[in-house]
Amino acid sequence: MRPTEISIANYRSIRGLFMPIQPLSVFVGENGVGKSNLYKSLSLLRDAATGRITRTIADEGGLESVCWSGVRKRGEDGRLRLAARFERIKYSIELGFPAPTEAAFPSEPMIKSESIETVQGKRKLLLMERKNALVSVRDENGAWSDHKNALLPSETALANFMEGKGCPEIDLIRNAMLGWRFYHDFRTDAASPIRKPCLAITTPSLGADGSDLAAALATLFAIRRDVADLQEAVEDAFPGAKLRAWEENGWCEFALQLADMPRPFKAHELSDGTLKYICLLAVFLGYRLPPFIALNEPEASLHPSLLPPLARLVAKAARRADIWIVTHSEQLMQALQRESPVPLRRVIKAKGATAIEGLTIGGEFRDGDDDEDD
Repeated sequence: MRPTEISIANYRSIRGLFMPIQPLSVFVGENGVGKSNLYKSLSLLRDAATGRITRTIADEGGLESVCWSGVRKRGEDGRLRLAARFERIKYSIELGFPAPTEAAFPSEPMIKSESIETVQGKRKLLLMERKNALVSVRDENGAWSDHKNALLPSETALANFMEGKGCPEIDLIRNAMLGWRFYHDFRTDAASPIRKPCLAITTPSLGADGSDLAAALATLFAIRRDVADLQEAVEDAFPGAKLRAWEENGWCEFALQLADMPRPFKAHELSDGTLKYICLLAVFLGYRLPPFIALNEPEASLHPSLLPPLARLVAKAARRADIWIVTHSEQLMQALQRESPVPLRRVIKAKGATAIEGLTIGGEFRDGDDDEDD
């Protein structure tokens, strides 16, 4: 299942956004407009599937730091709300502070509600509803079963509820979201694990920190035994270069042979930009492409000459997966627009809140002629 819509409310600088997810979504904006919060909110939503959402919020400074910090209307609760739709199935989660009578730490983020709903014709039908400690599940016959105190306030039903055999949509959504991949940055300092050999484990998709880079590349060479697309992309970025990865004594390594150098260079010898680009090659050309890939400023540390090859890499990958990119690089946006009919999504600040030009309240983008008429 691939996500089709996303909803974010009261997250940092995002007052409220509801938008479709397209095969390739690229958001460009200046520093300080909150574009990284678009990326972080999606990552936080995935943490509902892993069961770490409350811990992640605590790591980021707690709800006071994470929730909307702007002016609130009278009577608003200010709760953090996230939702994702997968065609006809929608998952929603709401988090807030504990009530004075609840057994929890005073500032602990608590899951107030979760729900899964589907659409049958023009009618919305609840399949799972969680309110505080009570989880209710509708079975295939339409009958509800209630489970009191099945979960702690810090646990999500999506990750931890195991009595919902009558609601297979819980498993469907959880498994779909667990397939999402987020790449914020790759450490390239001398002590980075990316620069070292890694254990020889078949690796279909690059990990978030890139520490299994050598294994992801060696999987293409030794397991798939087809690296034509990879070598073509290497040649596109570094004319005349060849990449090789291998396994030896239970460890994987890789090396890049540049056209103007007498010998290949291993990971610990490569420049930061070159190493990061090889990580991006593994992201988009891995053995198995994740169904949804989000990247935050992938152009960081890259020479401008690498942006057109990166755009071609992204455009090809978007044929097989949904890709979400947040960037401040106008050059990367222009390069992507030359390779794919990706519309310009400019992130701005409007009345102190993160907004996207052309996005309507109903969650549609005004493109083309509509923009020209405004």
